[in-house]
Amino acid sequence: MKKTRELFTIFSILFLLIIFCGVSVFAQKGPRDKFVFSPLNPIKMPKVETVNLKNGLKLFLVEDHEYPTIDMRAMVHARSVFEPASKVGLASITGQVLRTGGTTSMTGDEIDKELETLAATVSTGIGRGSGYITVSVLKEDVDRALEILADILMNPAFQEDKIRLAKIQQKTAISRRNDEIRQIAFREFEKLIYGKDSPYARHAEYATIEAITREDIVDFYKKYFYPNNIIMAVWGDFDSKDMEVKIKKALGQWKAVKAKIPPMPKIDYKYKYTVNFIDKPDVNQSNILIGHIGGLRKNPDFPALSVMNSILSFDRMFKKIRTDEGLAYSVWGSYGANYLVPGVFSSGAQTKSESTVYAIELMLKELKRIREEEVSSEELAKAKDEYLNSYVFNFDSREKIVNRLMTYAFFGYPLDFMDKVKKGVEKVTKKDILRVAKKYLRPDKVQILVVGKKEDFDKPLASLGDVNVIDITIPPLTPKEKTGK
Repeated sequence: MKKTRELFTIFSILFLLIIFCGVSVFAQKGPRDKFVFSPLNPIKMPKVETVNLKNGLKLFLVEDHEYPTIDMRAMVHARSVFEPASKVGLASITGQVLRTGGTTSMTGDEIDKELETLAATVSTGIGRGSGYITVSVLKEDVDRALEILADILMNPAFQEDKIRLAKIQQKTAISRRNDEIRQIAFREFEKLIYGKDSPYARHAEYATIEAITREDIVDFYKKYFYPNNIIMAVWGDFDSKDMEVKIKKALGQWKAVKAKIPPMPKIDYKYKYTVNFIDKPDVNQSNILIGHIGGLRKNPDFPALSVMNSILSFDRMFKKIRTDEGLAYSVWGSYGANYLVPGVFSSGAQTKSESTVYAIELMLKELKRIREEEVSSEELAKAKDEYLNSYVFNFDSREKIVNRLMTYAFFGYPLDFMDKVKKGVEKVTKKDILRVAKKYLRPDKVQILVVGKKEDFDKPLASLGDVNVIDITIPPLTPKEKTGK
């Protein structure tokens, strides 16, 4: 017993030393800064079979015999940005009840029970950029899983009780949406960038959820769910030819539809300087976001912007605001670039209320500095190394590889897009960083958002400019909306 206690004490001391040393590595410069890493080994890509069924369904098939499972994921050109403004939440509910609402032959609960006995899962959903379908099943049960999947996609019942449940869940989420300060900040910042009524920023309200009917859901489903509007990837323990036959049997009878998918709503952004505030008197820290519109991934400057963002956000702002000044609990940043529409460029920090305005001034200073002088050779090398050394983790599973290829195909990007970005990052120079910073960053026309307790701020927000106060009160249902009359 005594010996056991001694061993426990020794291991406890060793554990504390490891923790202490680990913290020290992150807290200050050490020998790791002098390490020279050898080039990464070439990445071996799996063989991808592409198949187009006669009904227009596109398939990516990747064999992986390491585990006795088969996974599937499909992307559908169904998007929440297509739903009417008066029925925001329609796409989300349609995506949920497509799966939970059962089929003409099985209730949703019966499907749940059978999938549970198979140790399989089938899920569906619709977000801003696409709809999705996922399946995971043991290889010996794949035929039955495909039958269930085909039944869900081709013969959904959209049970009324499941629709009511989905609407209750949506209303519960609405009631809690102002609980978390960071969630508030990001949600309202998107409204500043895209516009409060934009399909890219609007969110469900009690009234929009209440307005959704089963007929709306069926119409939305019929408009977007058909085989020639879907790309599907399958990976796992199977033979590609055999899997092609199985999918043809399950989904080949699904008829194609001639329909025109609407274009993505346009974004008409006008650069302007604004100062915005959301009062949150029950907190002792502020969430700050500063930025403007971002760009597209297909922009030839995307590699240089990615490196620039790393230097700006994770070297300069993090070092200045958190390490040097000790002002922030966290500092982050992103030059948002989407596939089809511009993303959002933002820099953010979470700091104690008493350092709110000072933190903003430091952030603005760093935004201006990266446009006025070249970054150092050390900053450039570090940012590029971090990107290139983490590149391999994009290929550490079949799932990541296949999903990425399908995503590129879905949005009309070349399948080797990631490799092109990597090669672009390798070529980025200090002059490139200065050029894209001058071209794309507008520190004099940023939109500033602060969520916090103004009474505790170090200086009034008005010292930064005229303040727009944003009301985040959740509008209740009116008597007319409650009765539907």
